[in-house]
Amino acid sequence: MNYGDVFAEVGRLERSMVETLVRLIRIPAISPDYGYEGEYDKAKELLKVIEKWPFDRVERYDAPDDRAKNGVRPNVIAYYNGERGENSPRLWILTHMDVVPPGDLEKWTITEPFKPLVKDGRVYGRGSEDNGQSMVASLYAVKAMMNLGLRPKRTVILAFVSDEETGSKYGIEWLMREHPELFRKGDLVLVPDGGNEDGTFVEIAEKSILWLRLKVIGKQGHASMPELGLNAHRVATELVYRLDGTLHERFSEKDELFEPPESTFEPTMGGNPADSPNILPGEHSVTFDCRVLPRYDLDDVLKEVRGVVEAVKTEYRKEINGKVLPEVGLEVLQRLDAPEPTSPDSEIVRLLRRAIKELRGLDVKVGGIGGGTFAAYFRRLGIPAVVWATLDETAHQPNEYAVIRNMVEDAKVMAALALL
Repeated sequence: MNYGDVFAEVGRLERSMVETLVRLIRIPAISPDYGYEGEYDKAKELLKVIEKWPFDRVERYDAPDDRAKNGVRPNVIAYYNGERGENSPRLWILTHMDVVPPGDLEKWTITEPFKPLVKDGRVYGRGSEDNGQSMVASLYAVKAMMNLGLRPKRTVILAFVSDEETGSKYGIEWLMREHPELFRKGDLVLVPDGGNEDGTFVEIAEKSILWLRLKVIGKQGHASMPELGLNAHRVATELVYRLDGTLHERFSEKDELFEPPESTFEPTMGGNPADSPNILPGEHSVTFDCRVLPRYDLDDVLKEVRGVVEAVKTEYRKEINGKVLPEVGLEVLQRLDAPEPTSPDSEIVRLLRRAIKELRGLDVKVGGIGGGTFAAYFRRLGIPAVVWATLDETAHQPNEYAVIRNMVEDAKVMAALALL
């Protein structure tokens, strides 16, 4: 059969793809970390979508989480065997079911986050681009082959996992720890969770990730008599200023493989419980998102952080009622040490280059990103993985949208990876 038949079938499935994306967007699969129920309902809806599709196997692996609906974070894996059955080489395509919270609802001016709207060739809604567009594209890349009764060269393994947005503790990390038998060294892996507007960027490397929370304890008091307390907000502000300067200076090297080429250290969240202008806050928290070039050891970053903390504590040292203040707690919220990059000469990179060239007439560029995606977990196992999709990069923003044409054309590339 001519591969063009498969690509034409993908095009004919466009309406079904849009309908499926709309169904999935309606379900707010948000982590219990944010006070929501998790991915259970979305997994259930996904299974309804594919229940009559001729997958060879569909398996569900539930990671226990008492905070989530029914106490689990589901992970769904569907297999469509290649032409040699169980002996076929294997291609994984991994997407995630969870989405981030809506954010400021007033900034959603096109539609409400979980009331998807199809308009001007786009599907609007939270999770439409991240990661619904690629989830649906992967499904219908396989559906096109099924409709034609075609078995691909490679077994396609579609994985729909939980908890990507808050660290993968209940998703790919849990699967690899609890079910290592699922993964093989010879597997090829596509993670369609990053890219650019024309689909010419293929990510082969990621920076290390380090999320830190610093909690300063001072002494609450009246703002008109600051000498009787210790302003935790002021101490935290000094910590942010010092850390920003110290970390950027100490870890300043650049690597042009990445965009941006340097390590980044960004204060992202902060606050204290003071609810009046005349209250001297007795505690204040600040969070840093650090994306660090692989050449640096995250233990060295933590050492620098601790050094700055001790210096600031010494500078603001004050004894109140026999207690030495300030106290500064340091919590590592997430740590992911970057593995070795995927080789630009690996089979998955060569196949993706070929597919994009043949389908779109475009050459691709390989490079690194700030992280993090599922690809890092596979690279740590020595399994080559790439991150690629065609995206307008509206993820995590108000009025997030997926471009319907991108969804359809990416499905064709995914099918090509299984067929070539």
